[in-house]
Amino acid sequence: MRKGGGLSVSDLFTFAQAHPALQVFVIIFATFILEDAATVLAGMQAADGSLSIALAIGSLYLGIVLGDLGLYGLGRLAAMVPFVRRLLPPQRTEIVRAWLQGRVFRVVLISRFLPGVRLPTYTTCGYLGASLRQFTLATMIATLFWTSGLFALSMRAGSFLMAHYGIWRWAGAVGLVVALVVAGRLATVLSRGKKRMKRRERQYEDAH
Repeated sequence: MRKGGGLSVSDLFTFAQAHPALQVFVIIFATFILEDAATVLAGMQAADGSLSIALAIGSLYLGIVLGDLGLYGLGRLAAMVPFVRRLLPPQRTEIVRAWLQGRVFRVVLISRFLPGVRLPTYTTCGYLGASLRQFTLATMIATLFWTSGLFALSMRAGSFLMAHYGIWRWAGAVGLVVALVVAGRLATVLSRGKKRMKRRERQYEDAH
């Protein structure tokens, strides 16, 4: 406790460690903001024993799947707004809906592992009214593989940093999170660049 009755950051962490329900809430909320960062930090905390593995990974699974369903829900809400519907030509909407039908599971599963495509893909699924059952199943399976792998990697990194850097291990955790974010953004930029190049090539071929 600080003088004057205020709580320090360390007091808050201590309080959270003594209250599993609060830990669950914090992890779930963190996944809504930046799920990879939440996974890394939860893995690091599990590595130093301040958070149980079962509670950490269970909270991560729940938060990420809820977040994915939230994106689907945003798409469904957008489909109810007349202004949004006018922005998308009905003919094109039906073409995409017909293409997506029967491919929902595969599209959702793959998009989890491709940086920058999850938000537009999941909201589009909601907008087009894709099968919620297939969507949910795909997000659960994708989360199981992706989050489990990243969590295991974070635990190993946490153990290494704790053994070699002690109290400075959180600086390493921040570095890992930044590296993940930068890598994801870079992959998104490169992917968009390739798509633009392919589009220009098709336009050139059509013109000649």
